[in-house]
Amino acid sequence: MRLKQLLFIYSVLLPLLAQAQLVRPKIGETAQSADGRISIELIGKKQFYAPGDKTTVDPDINSPKSVNVHPNGKKFYVNSLEGATTVVYDFQTFKKLAVIKHQFDHTKDAHLWSKPSGLYPFTHYQNNHLNTFYGKPVESTFTHGGRYLWVPYYRRSYDINAQDPSAVAIIDTQTDKIIRLMETGPLPKMIATSPDGKYVAISHWGNNTVGIIDISSTDPKQWKHKACHIVDYQLKLNYSLSHSVNRDAGSGYALRGTVFTPDNHYLLVGCMGGGGGIAVIDLQKSEYLGRLQGMMANVRHLVLKNGYLYLSINGAGYVQKIALKTVLDAIPKMQNKRGTVTGWQNCKVGAGARTIELSPSGKYIFAACNNASSLYVVDAQEMKVLTSIPADSYPVGLDVSKDGKYVFTTAQGHSGKGGGNAVDIFKVTYK
Repeated sequence: MRLKQLLFIYSVLLPLLAQAQLVRPKIGETAQSADGRISIELIGKKQFYAPGDKTTVDPDINSPKSVNVHPNGKKFYVNSLEGATTVVYDFQTFKKLAVIKHQFDHTKDAHLWSKPSGLYPFTHYQNNHLNTFYGKPVESTFTHGGRYLWVPYYRRSYDINAQDPSAVAIIDTQTDKIIRLMETGPLPKMIATSPDGKYVAISHWGNNTVGIIDISSTDPKQWKHKACHIVDYQLKLNYSLSHSVNRDAGSGYALRGTVFTPDNHYLLVGCMGGGGGIAVIDLQKSEYLGRLQGMMANVRHLVLKNGYLYLSINGAGYVQKIALKTVLDAIPKMQNKRGTVTGWQNCKVGAGARTIELSPSGKYIFAACNNASSLYVVDAQEMKVLTSIPADSYPVGLDVSKDGKYVFTTAQGHSGKGGGNAVDIFKVTYK
């Protein structure tokens, strides 16, 4: 009897308890700051966890990793990681405009590839079909005034442990078709565009490297790899070719948030793993300088706005802020590739703070808090939480419309915990 009771608990009750912890907010749910100066309402969603809801269901929403609103405000793009697609929606009507499939054939799609740079050699897979695969889209960045959207792949489908070169697709946003493919290092995650529009940086979570691509030409065929910088040391990858391992863990510094300084002089890259901190690359010298520390551990996302650097701290669930000048002053003082930045302002938000973005004015910080299944709003000057609103479990990606009136979050889900398969659309009202 006792064994049967235990089996019942593990097979029936525990899954039900886990399911009960999931957050699935209903359209119309609202939240407001205590002083009434900002309010949020969930006005729409795209999801594939409740197929019966015909008003919101979309089977192309499969573990969405990130969302990007086009600079012209007419469309937004959602990267469905496990669906290997980028889904395009009309900003005004939320209707689906296109589904971009990240699946390639080495012969049919050969014309899309740029010339090999020599920076990213294959070490485990050696055959004539290396360019036959489907890619799992992660993050995105716009270039050339919004004309192109760059989407790196977590891995090529056959590379089960993400230890050989991956790739980045370039989408022409006028046609919503892939017009170029370029190689990357293993397991790329974050991608960023320089303020002057001349470079794209891709941080490789998989082996402590950062790639720089020269996009100064208006001709996509002229884009070329410029450098691949190593942050302290390059991981030696030698995993199984038949059994998958957890590549999100044990990946060195686990490079993530990536941002160029406004003068295009430095590239700052957050380190979620290892000793933490922020890696600094001097773009003028094309040289890795070292890591700055002094902030909390587990740096996930970086944003620069109005002279301040903002960080999301994933594990502890914080947002941190410091004057950019303080960071820039600390860089020349680095010794033995290490430096310290002190004077951070901290704000406790929900557990698992992932993507953060600021309102156009810079007055408010929006934070997707994964474990808390919530969207938090922070006063950027006082660094205090103003309000929060439930978001579909578990939010990871986030973007803010150019006018600041809409915030989008993506729920990727957790293995063994459920959730995911949702994009939430919030309307923001400022007093």
